Amino acid sequence: MQIIQELRKVNIFENLSESELKLLSSFCVRKSYVNGEIVFYEKDTPTSLLILIMGTLRVYKTNPKGNEIIINKFYPTSLVAEMPLLENIAYPASATFESKGVMLEIDFTRFKKEFLQNSEVAFRFFKSLSQKIKTLENVIALNVVLDSTSRVAKYICENKDALKMKHSELAQYLDMTPETLSRMFKKLLTLGLVEKKNAEYKIVNKEGLRVLFE
Repeated sequence: MQIIQELRKVNIFENLSESELKLLSSFCVRKSYVNGEIVFYEKDTPTSLLILIMGTLRVYKTNPKGNEIIINKFYPTSLVAEMPLLENIAYPASATFESKGVMLEIDFTRFKKEFLQNSEVAFRFFKSLSQKIKTLENVIALNVVLDSTSRVAKYICENKDALKMKHSELAQYLDMTPETLSRMFKKLLTLGLVEKKNAEYKIVNKEGLRVLFE
């Protein structure tokens, strides 16, 4: 059965027995999505544990100016938005697919009753939740605490693929215009913290970058 095979690939379920996987699959629904389709909106009420099986999912908030602030991007296989389920609150952000995708939706009431008693499943579940909290702390630092230069320095320093991103995409992540981002890179160039070759930037002084945001 396809759902059982996919559940077996999810980290928190990898040591479940065949009978446990069959039980889990009995209250799990597999849904396919197209590029751009919304999985949930901010303020929707969650009822299911969401697991990303295929595709790229963007979780974001919209600021008063109507601009997206990207909270996180998820890739297979990931648990998505566990906190609202545990706290019984509305989703604090929205989620949309950036590609074709597949989600498994597990009835959370049944999951909590049948599987959160399992110490290994519970440990991995809460470890995943802890990682989300760390990600949120970084988002708060980037978008609330730090100035523009520090935000750019922190993001490119801590995300190895940041300098491979499109300029417009990186600007969106950092909640700034592409023009502002260009000015920040020019500043980092002048400070000798990055260099530019063939229209691509490269970090040359990582410790110097850290000074800007630590």
